[in-house]
Amino acid sequence: MRVSKAGRRALAAFVAGAVIAGSLFAGTAASAAPPLPARMAALGDSITQAAMTCSSLLSCPANSWSTGTTTSVVSHAARLRAAGATALVTYNDAVSGAASSALASQAQKAVSQGAQYVTLEVGANDACTKTVAGMTPTASFKTNVQAGLAALAASANQPEIFVASIPNLQRMYDLSKNSASARLAWSLLKVCQSMLANPTSTKPADVDRRNAVQQRVNEFNAALAEACAATAKCRFDNYAVANFAFTSAHISTRDYFHPSLAGQAALAAITWPTTQWAS
Repeated sequence: MRVSKAGRRALAAFVAGAVIAGSLFAGTAASAAPPLPARMAALGDSITQAAMTCSSLLSCPANSWSTGTTTSVVSHAARLRAAGATALVTYNDAVSGAASSALASQAQKAVSQGAQYVTLEVGANDACTKTVAGMTPTASFKTNVQAGLAALAASANQPEIFVASIPNLQRMYDLSKNSASARLAWSLLKVCQSMLANPTSTKPADVDRRNAVQQRVNEFNAALAEACAATAKCRFDNYAVANFAFTSAHISTRDYFHPSLAGQAALAAITWPTTQWAS
């Protein structure tokens, strides 16, 4: 079939347009995944230490969603090794009880370890205080997070950074408030009293108190997102943890507060798809 001059001109214009469009779409496509790291560090608190998932109670790093080695958890480290980082060295620098004020020093430790990938999960202890008045102000929390991220970003290793959001504390309370065992544990261990004091009370003051704690957690999560967005090579989980509808099976029955072993596995599973190597 012969094509007229007008047809050839139209075809040429179409092809040129397709090339330009293809270039535009290529420019907006997701960037290639960074090289796999040789060294990885985890920052944060008892959640990343996987506290309450083994007999030692306060430190069970083998079960950590970030750097853990327990097969059933399938941590970020395990997924990186499966992707080819077979010689990956990991450091769990998280400290049980740590609040955001400890991030800068933890970050410096990760820098000294030569970390090329760093995960960060912090904020629960800034909200879980004896009283609502004792919670970390949102502005202070953001400043603390920015200091930690700045220390990482200034490192010669220029690590990839992953920031996880804070779990929903109100949901944690709602799931266990009717359990006598949970209420006993919360009372004996003085767990997160800003949220969990007087757990059976429906008085307006107690309801308002719990709402205020969750509101502060929401503000912390927004601060994490903003601080990460302003930091080079930082990836936020897009509220994957904050929005996760976890169940009672995901909560440790040792204190009815920390993630269980299944909870650690869930944290790894829901956060990994939002990391630099999976999206």
